[in-house]
Amino acid sequence: MLTADIGSTYTKLTAIDSIRKKIIATSSAFTTIETDVMEGFSSAYGQLKKIAANFEYDQLLCCSSAGGGLKMVALGLVPELTSKAAKLAAASAGAKVVKTYAFEISQSEQNEIFEIDPDLVLLCGGTDGGNKEVILSNARRLTQIQRSFTIIAAGNKSASFELEKIFSESGKAFVITENVMPEFNKLNIEPARQKIRELFISRIIEAKGLSRIQELCKTAIIPTPLAVLDGCELLSKGTKSISGIGDLMAIDLGGATTDIYSIAKGKPTRTNVTVRGLPEPASKRTVEGDLGMRYSLSPLVNGLELNDLSDELGVERAILADWIDACIQNPALLPPPGSIEQKVEEFLARNAVRIATERHCGSYQSVYTPFGQMFTLTGKDLSAVPFVIGIGGAIINSHRPHYILEGVKPLVNDFEYAKPENPHFLIDKKYIFASMGLISSVDADLAITLLKQEIINS
Repeated sequence: MLTADIGSTYTKLTAIDSIRKKIIATSSAFTTIETDVMEGFSSAYGQLKKIAANFEYDQLLCCSSAGGGLKMVALGLVPELTSKAAKLAAASAGAKVVKTYAFEISQSEQNEIFEIDPDLVLLCGGTDGGNKEVILSNARRLTQIQRSFTIIAAGNKSASFELEKIFSESGKAFVITENVMPEFNKLNIEPARQKIRELFISRIIEAKGLSRIQELCKTAIIPTPLAVLDGCELLSKGTKSISGIGDLMAIDLGGATTDIYSIAKGKPTRTNVTVRGLPEPASKRTVEGDLGMRYSLSPLVNGLELNDLSDELGVERAILADWIDACIQNPALLPPPGSIEQKVEEFLARNAVRIATERHCGSYQSVYTPFGQMFTLTGKDLSAVPFVIGIGGAIINSHRPHYILEGVKPLVNDFEYAKPENPHFLIDKKYIFASMGLISSVDADLAITLLKQEIINS
C-alpha cells in the first residue's frame, strides 16, 4: 500500500508492506499546489523509489489539507449550545472553523462572512420542534451574500421545508441533514460531519487540483485532520482483535496552526463537581489558527509578553525579537543546532502547546454553596490522560520534543485547567498518524499494529 498526505507545504508518502506488516519507507517533497499536485506527488515518489527501488503499490490512499483544507464558518442559535455543537461537528470532520456566530446575524456579520469567503457554511439552530425563526432568518441572510459557498443546514427539523424553499429559490448550493442538537444538551454531530466529508470530496478536490490523484485511488480523498483523528481513535480504542492503549491526547504543532486531539470521555476527577454546558464528544479536535510556528507566529507572540519571555529564557530581548522577525519574514528559516535561536524556538513551541491545550481542555471554577465549596466543570477533564503524543513537524524535528510537550501540563498553582498532570510522552517520529488513519478504513488491524510498532515500541 502507498499513502499520500498532500499538505499545504509538503506531500508526504508512506510505503507499507501489508503482508510483512512493515513500513518500508517514507519520503516527502514540496506540494506543487500552484501548478499541479501530481508534480509534487511524482517528486516524492521518485525519492521513495531511491530508498525502496523495488516497491510498487497495489493500492493508493490519500488525504489532503492542500491550500488550507476546508475553510468554514458556523452559525447557531446560542453560543453555549448549537453554535458549539456546530463547531464541534466542523472541527471533527477536518474543517478549519474560521468564525462562529450566534443568534440572528447582523449586517456587519454578513459583510464579515463575505470577506472570509468560506468554502462551507454550517447552519444550525434550535432543537427539533423548538425555535425555527432564527435559523430561517439566518438562511435568508446567507442567500444575500454573493459568494459561492455551500450551505449545510443541520438545525431544527421543523424548518426543513422552509429552508429547502429559501435555498432553492436563491440558487445556493445546499444540503439538509439531521439536527446537530435534536434535544437540549444532546449532541448528534455525525450526520453533519459525514456531509462535510462528502462536500470535501465533491467541491474541494476539484478546487485544489487533486482530481488526477483521486483517479488513482480506490477510496475517496479525505481531509488530513480527519485522517489523523481516525488514527488517534484507532490507537486509543483498538479493534476487535487488537487492544488499544486507552485515553490519549495528540498535539500537531505546525507552521500555521496547532491542532489538539483528545480521545477520552473527560469525566470529572474531582469530588463535589457539577458539569456545566454542552457535553463534549469523546473524540474531539480543536484547531487554533492563531498558534503556529511560522505563518501564525505573529499572533502567537502577540499573546505573550516579550519582556517576560526574555527574563524566563535568559535571552536578551533584542535577540528574541530579531529571531521572531526573521522567522516571520522567512518561514523556511531553521535555527542552527544548539544555538540560542533554537532555545527560543523550543520555548515558543512550548507556549503554543500550552495555550492550545488550555483552549481544548475543560476548566474548573470554584463556587461556594450552603453545603460548602463545590466546583463546576465546563468541558472535558483531561487531567488523568495517560498518553500525550507529539505528531507535528515542529515537535518531531525538535531536539527536545519532550520539553515542548511539557506545555500540556498545568502550571504551578494552576487549578483552573483540567490539563494532563502526569502523562507519558510519545513521538510520531515518521509522521504516520494520517497514513494509519487512511489504512484503518481498509485494514484496521494492520494500521494499529504499525502504530504500536512505530509509536509505542519505538
